Amino acid sequence: MFDKFKQAKKLKDLQSSLSKEKETVENGGVRVIVNGQMKVEKVEIDENVEPERAGELVKDCVNKALKKMQKKAAQKMQEMGGI
Repeated sequence: MFDKFKQAKKLKDLQSSLSKEKETVENGGVRVIVNGQMKVEKVEIDENVEPERAGELVKDCVNKALKKMQKKAAQKMQEMGGI
């Protein structure tokens, strides 16, 4: 029973720690910032980016930022002894 409480505390600590994390990816004039809750916080597109390329660049940046954040979350889980 106490193991469940410990596990819940670890999970809450992990969520708290990750909520402060941010990951930024830049590529070809596009910059995306993702937070530890796996939500996009900001997308910036340079005025020199061709409109037909902007969508693809944004998609790539978001995917890379989310992947980095997922790795960071997994690493933190490992450091906490797994959950």
